[in-house]
Amino acid sequence: MEIILKEDVIGLGYKNDIVNVKPGYGRNYLIPTGKGVIASESAKKMLAEMLRQQAVKLAKIKDEAQAVADKLAQVTFTITAKVAANGGIYGSVNNIQVAEQLKALGFDIDRRIIVVKDVKTVGEHVAIVKLHKEVTAEVKFTVAGEGQPAEETAPEAAEEAAPATETAE
Repeated sequence: MEIILKEDVIGLGYKNDIVNVKPGYGRNYLIPTGKGVIASESAKKMLAEMLRQQAVKLAKIKDEAQAVADKLAQVTFTITAKVAANGGIYGSVNNIQVAEQLKALGFDIDRRIIVVKDVKTVGEHVAIVKLHKEVTAEVKFTVAGEGQPAEETAPEAAEEAAPATETAE
């Protein structure tokens, strides 16, 4: 069953896309909730005319998404997690934690458009944010252990500082 989407449906498509769905999903969910209409010939012609008229508006939306993507590409942040003895973290870092960090930095990004792949180790990772159907941004973040890096670097810093104070005397 072909459906013309009237709004973005995460995991299916974007507004004004023509998508193939199972008949039950179209009849029982998309059409009654107003998220889509049946893609008849007349509906397709109306969509084509509307897209021609809205080409300028769509370019503006894409440019805004690109501007946000450029800002996101410059952002880096750290997520702390409990670390096991073998160096891995307990559980994993997911898109919810990335969305919370981005919100703290002033970006209002829906967690459902963030893709994070298997972050189960300490180190640097990348999350992909799908802002528009043609615009994605890569956000770099670091996963650090709770208290472990500070405990490991603190004795080294104290050892380096101690000889410096002895030579000063």
